[in-house]
Amino acid sequence: MVSRRRIRPSGMKKLVSELELASARPVSAASGAVFRIVFGLLGVAAVIRFAAKGWIAELYIEPVHHFTYSGFWWVQPWPGLGMYVHFALLGIASLGVALGYRYRLSIAAFFLLFTYVELIDKTTYLNHYYWVSLMSFLMIFLPLGRWWSVDSWRNPEIRGCAVSAWVVWVLRAQVGVVYVFGGVAKLNADWLLDAQPLRIWLYNSSDAALIGPLVTDAWAAYAMSWGGAIFDLTIVGWLLWRRSRPVGYAALVVFHIATWMLFPIGMFGWLMIGASAVFFSPDWPRRFTPSMLRWRAEALTQPAPAARLRGIALAAVVALAVAQIAMPLRHWAYPGNARWNEEGYRFSWRVMLTEKVGHVKFRVSVPATGEKWLAYPEDYLTPLQVERMAYQPDMILSTARLIAADVGDRGHTVEVRADAFVAFNGRQAARLVDPDVDLARIEPGIWPKRWILPAPKG
Repeated sequence: MVSRRRIRPSGMKKLVSELELASARPVSAASGAVFRIVFGLLGVAAVIRFAAKGWIAELYIEPVHHFTYSGFWWVQPWPGLGMYVHFALLGIASLGVALGYRYRLSIAAFFLLFTYVELIDKTTYLNHYYWVSLMSFLMIFLPLGRWWSVDSWRNPEIRGCAVSAWVVWVLRAQVGVVYVFGGVAKLNADWLLDAQPLRIWLYNSSDAALIGPLVTDAWAAYAMSWGGAIFDLTIVGWLLWRRSRPVGYAALVVFHIATWMLFPIGMFGWLMIGASAVFFSPDWPRRFTPSMLRWRAEALTQPAPAARLRGIALAAVVALAVAQIAMPLRHWAYPGNARWNEEGYRFSWRVMLTEKVGHVKFRVSVPATGEKWLAYPEDYLTPLQVERMAYQPDMILSTARLIAADVGDRGHTVEVRADAFVAFNGRQAARLVDPDVDLARIEPGIWPKRWILPAPKG
């Protein structure tokens, strides 16, 4: 008679089960509510800033051509006053998020409106814009409108002072990924051994208020390079550990204010200062609110979701984590130095790693007639587009194809080659692309670009 042995759950099943239970544990909804309010208010401030500085017209209305992303050629600026209306709606959606008014609708509208703007032109790409798109997408699925919101005031049935722990985990993870991969990207010879590009930037920041005269020496650049790498690589650990959290957050505030004073990085520092408060205990806001707005500990209960739903949520979080890890590491699939060839560079949290200045002109020829002439990007693009295009190969390719299409409309089949020279992190200018390649025949894509020349030595 064959004996039957009880089959015990595997270690992996136990781990998954424990993660499900831990992720479903109710915690205070207060920190998530504060996160929502800060996120929305910064969105309002950003819209006001864009309008006040005239960037809506400069970046989206005045350019005749835009460097769209692959697959998003259809994303174009609205005609007439459409972009002003678009930004006004974005400001309204931001305010709706902050107030928690029709929260799901407001944050979904914010995600669509903001991401649409960012997809119009690669010229305006910034890491923290990408982060805002990611975070706003995640927030659509997070119950951040249950507390301190107009929605909960108008409809007490949705009011709740607790959320599942996984909501806070997701917020922390999306904040932490910026620092972790930003630190990993700084582990290169330019940053650690040559203090580049900080040596260039600090020298140019000598007139900064208060600290400008202190940072022009070489030792300051090395100290800030190593300090910046250590900060990015360790700050998430300091914020996660309860005992070191206050000191870590204070260091984070000082770090971002100092970089904001020295470098023109816009609202990034303020965004991270506000967002990183989510690492504190989920109930931290109760210490700074009137007693009438506080909650009782026994109220931290909520209906337990079905096991199937918990499993789906956990699977979604795992899939998101894999994608967030793969994107910053995808540059390893390409040959060469990503800081030079820009392949796998965007969407990878490579913050403040390169100083590149480029100059490019295009040689146009008509094989049928033997005609040859030079084409200058200034005839097609705005000054900002010319500046950014000159050191980014995919944008150089787009400009070459734009020139070919323009001449082709006049009845000529042409060849377009580029003389592109780029100075990179203090090195002498060197050719970026092969001058013998007809870029008019090259199709854009995700595959390695063999027409990009190797990075200069040194």
